[in-house]
Amino acid sequence: QVQLVESGGGLVQAGGSLRLSCAASGRTFGTAGWFRQAPGKESEFVAAISWSGGSTYYVDSVKGRFTISRDNAKNTVYLQMNSLKPEDTAVYYCAAQGTTPPGPWTRPADFGSWGQGTQVTVSS
Repeated sequence: QVQLVESGGGLVQAGGSLRLSCAASGRTFGTAGWFRQAPGKESEFVAAISWSGGSTYYVDSVKGRFTISRDNAKNTVYLQMNSLKPEDTAVYYCAAQGTTPPGPWTRPADFGSWGQGTQVTVSS
């Protein structure tokens, strides 16, 4: 199993930026990703990345604004969020899988470990 600890959430003005971090412990992992859930809405896939970083996937609404990356030496996954919009407001969850099966890894079932979530609030 993989334990995930998130940080970097907070309050930001529309157009601003935040960088989320997700540090893993307990074991190595392959696929990593981010999901988000706004109040009263279902969980939504945001981004995913392969172990090597060579393959990434994004939901259409964040393409060109968000970037997922990882530093395997630090066992950490990042989500850089630029040009934030009020509709990006949600609790963001990082997720990891022990292996890297064929992608695109956009479903919760593609991941076996989850972080506790970090709140991102974008004011207008």
